[in-house]
Amino acid sequence: QYSPDSVAGADGEIDPTEITFLGCSCRSSSCVAPECPCLCRGENYSSSLCLRLAEQQEQHFSRPVFECNSLCQCGDGCQNRLVQRGLQLRLQVFRTERKGWGVRALEPIPRGRFVCEYAGEVLGFAEAHRRIRAQTAQDPNYIIAVREHLHDGRVMETFVDPTRIGNVGRFLNHSCEPNLFMVPVRVDSMVPKLALFAAADISAGEELSYDYSGRFHNLPGTSREHKPLEEENSLRKPCYCGSRTCASFLPWDSSLFSTP
Repeated sequence: QYSPDSVAGADGEIDPTEITFLGCSCRSSSCVAPECPCLCRGENYSSSLCLRLAEQQEQHFSRPVFECNSLCQCGDGCQNRLVQRGLQLRLQVFRTERKGWGVRALEPIPRGRFVCEYAGEVLGFAEAHRRIRAQTAQDPNYIIAVREHLHDGRVMETFVDPTRIGNVGRFLNHSCEPNLFMVPVRVDSMVPKLALFAAADISAGEELSYDYSGRFHNLPGTSREHKPLEEENSLRKPCYCGSRTCASFLPWDSSLFSTP
């Protein structure tokens, strides 16, 4: 079932559409910092509606991204409303030679531009763990576990499964040298939208990909990927990205396979 936005999963533990953030009282057509409390919470977009990549790379930790929401008094044309507008680019799902389905751009995409969301069912840990355990080695795994490392040492986890309900993001392939990277963007609540941005200028016809492990544009050691145990090797899938630094296997995170 195609859905442009994430929905509450079968366990009903987390509703991504719930509105818990207060809106700003800005009266201008487009909010500006430091007057807008939404912009003051974290990172904001440039005048060209691109994420400020250089500033993120220079900091030890990336600043969070908060967009104006449905309770804000600014207009729909506010430049701090980007990911919530959904897909704005022309993309194509196509059949690759060795990787199954893939997604390619049908128009040039500048560096820092929002491309699409990875949408699906937002699950709690227990349901995500149950679904992973029910999979066989032949089943494709679309469940993504995103962990945000806070400055005080806490870790916030978000699990999204587009297997049954999702959008074009579910067809994006992994690459060890990707041209997209994922950023959690918050609009109405602390449940983030998993937004994919261009890591470099992308040409029309180029396949889109991101690093499933979360290594790309993040600090070393923040991923839970590790060398799997001997009995886990049968669950690993080969990587066909073809990059110079290809790791030969798709990223491996055993946290959802192990007993909680």
